[in-house]
Amino acid sequence: MLDANRRGDLPLRPGGGASPAGLSTVLLAATSAEGSRASLEECFEREALPLMRQLHATAYRLTRNAADAEDLVQETYLRAFRAFAGYTPDTNIRAWLFTILYRLRTDGLRKAGRSPQTIELVDDGPAVAPPQEALAGGQEDIVRALDHLPEVFRTAVVLRDIQDFSYGQMAKILGVPTGTVMSRIHRGRALLRRALTGTHSA
Repeated sequence: MLDANRRGDLPLRPGGGASPAGLSTVLLAATSAEGSRASLEECFEREALPLMRQLHATAYRLTRNAADAEDLVQETYLRAFRAFAGYTPDTNIRAWLFTILYRLRTDGLRKAGRSPQTIELVDDGPAVAPPQEALAGGQEDIVRALDHLPEVFRTAVVLRDIQDFSYGQMAKILGVPTGTVMSRIHRGRALLRRALTGTHSA
């Protein structure tokens, strides 16, 4: 999926995703090769590595494939590390990492001759998140329904309702106006609600 397909560079966690120890080894090599300060790696590990689980969960929701998710997270961290010298410590590194991940994903789709599709909805109801009782009582149904959303809407729902990014943060991550973010969330939630209604009424 990705242009830089180097899954073999990193040992993987038993449950999927690159291990922090393995990623640290690759980053240390990158530090030496680029002549950067040793403290850069320490700062990167402190600021960025704790977010790996969140990034991997989102990558898996976007790609729906464990191997592609691992590739995407690995490339996200390598790209982030190479640009880390210009990062201001203690700023919003979480949004920055998610921005890199999303752009790598869209670049990969573009190179593969694919692009996220949108659809028009009529009478799709209010833009409300799935009820908390549904989230608690039908988690498997929600995950299954989420996986079947068009990716552009699935991404919006994941960033807003799972990762809890604000509209403004999402606009920066996705590179679209805030109004477009709100529209995608609205449509994604509507599609999700329709899928869940059909599931529970079946």
